[in-house]
Amino acid sequence: MCEFFVKADPILYEQRSRTIRIHGVFTSIRLENMVWDILAEMAEEEGRTTNALISLFHDEILVHRGEVPNFASFLRVTCMRYLCRRLSAATTATSPPKLAAVRGLTRVASGTRGNLGSA
Repeated sequence: MCEFFVKADPILYEQRSRTIRIHGVFTSIRLENMVWDILAEMAEEEGRTTNALISLFHDEILVHRGEVPNFASFLRVTCMRYLCRRLSAATTATSPPKLAAVRGLTRVASGTRGNLGSA
C-alpha cells in the first residue's frame, strides 16, 4: 500500500502561498497544491471564486468559534471532510458500503467521533 502514496506526484504536496483578501485585509495562506485544487473544486460547485469561498469559511469559523487559531489546518480538514462526504454520497448512491472503513469515513464527514475501523 505504501507505494500508492510514495509514488504521488511531488507537485501535489508541494506548497504554494496565495494572498487572500478577507474584509479588506490581505493575508497569506500556504497550502499544498492538492488542497488548492480541492478548494477550487468546492468553490466551483458553490458558484464562487476560491478566494470568496475561503473568505466565507473564515467568516463562518469566526462566528462559530469566536477565533481562527490555525486557518490553514482548518482548510485542510475542510477539504478532507468534503472528500469524505463525496465518497459517502458516491457509495450510498451506487450500493450499500461494504467496508467498515467507509462507514467510519461517513462518521468523520458528518463530524461525529469514532474509530475509523469500527462499524
